[in-house]
Amino acid sequence: MIVFKNVNKLYNKEFHAVENMNLHIEKGELFALIGPSGSGKSTTMKMINRLIEPTSGTVLINHKNIAEENPVTLRRNIGYVIQHIGLLPHMTIGENIALVPRLKKWDKEKSSKRVDELLEMVGLPTKTYRNRYPAELSGGQQQRIGVIRALAGDPPIILMDEPFSALDPISREQLQDDLLDLQTKFHKTIVFVTHDIDEAIKLGDRIGIMQAGKLIQVDTPERILRHPINDFVRTFIGADRINQIEKYPAIEEVMIHAITIFPTFGLAEGLTKMRKYKVDSLLIIDKDKTFLGVANAREIQKHFSNEKIVLSDIMKRDVQTVKLSQELGDAINLISEHNVEFLPVLDESNHLKGLITRASLVDVMAEQMRTNNNDADVEEDK
Repeated sequence: MIVFKNVNKLYNKEFHAVENMNLHIEKGELFALIGPSGSGKSTTMKMINRLIEPTSGTVLINHKNIAEENPVTLRRNIGYVIQHIGLLPHMTIGENIALVPRLKKWDKEKSSKRVDELLEMVGLPTKTYRNRYPAELSGGQQQRIGVIRALAGDPPIILMDEPFSALDPISREQLQDDLLDLQTKFHKTIVFVTHDIDEAIKLGDRIGIMQAGKLIQVDTPERILRHPINDFVRTFIGADRINQIEKYPAIEEVMIHAITIFPTFGLAEGLTKMRKYKVDSLLIIDKDKTFLGVANAREIQKHFSNEKIVLSDIMKRDVQTVKLSQELGDAINLISEHNVEFLPVLDESNHLKGLITRASLVDVMAEQMRTNNNDADVEEDK
């Protein structure tokens, strides 16, 4: 959708506001661009609608070089929301929202319907707010109008330059929720500039972190939190976040005893052991406790009429496992990514040591939350 190819922006031939930017923003993605003041994030965003022209390099939208586009036409097809809102004070709310549709020569009926639809979507009933003026609205309400005005002309791209930073925390939270709700309805390509990591994590499908004009790391919020690329990113997102993620106990402290059986046992013997221990799966090991696979109740029942086969004939060998030396966070990721109920825990020689289950992880997470809350209470008391 939006592609930066080797884009640079220099001032006075020596100051790199943006240096060698290479970035691909996907269609329908909410991309959060974040960094400290002066990092180049707003400059980057303004090169998308040519409010700022790059010194070198190419910006493409839908494979077209925007330098070859008429800037007025380009901007009418890109929504723009800024911190100071920019509502025209002499126009009513309805007239402000309909500004771009009017410039795009929509007919009055279509434009009016669009205004009413958008007002209702953000909880501002059209009968109450359509004919009011900006000065009659609160800051949060005005910013809602700023957001839906950017949507009014149905642009494929919306640029948002720290739009909520001047609002109080409650209004800011509500506007963030509104934006996420609108995005599920319209699926626009949104570039959202912010200096607030919490806002970027909440809103962004992906986050791009900038420092001194350079794009340092681009990834999903989850992966950036878990795998910051360097100390700058680690510090910027907050060491406490990483510590909370990494503050899990060792796998050995969490794993439970596994119900095992040898591969040469028959199906009736396996089913009897399942009933005894009230489990629906058995972990198959050899005499040295090397892990071989898993036999589950469904496969045993499916082949139960055949008295000649044994557990090794029906066991599943391709089983997701976790090593005893890995982090508990790795086990949590594996269970989530592969949608499994449990993970056999193996040592480096593939000997079975125990089992990690979804239930055992829930207990760990609950205990961690209690610990974190207690720590927070202690800090507050200090």
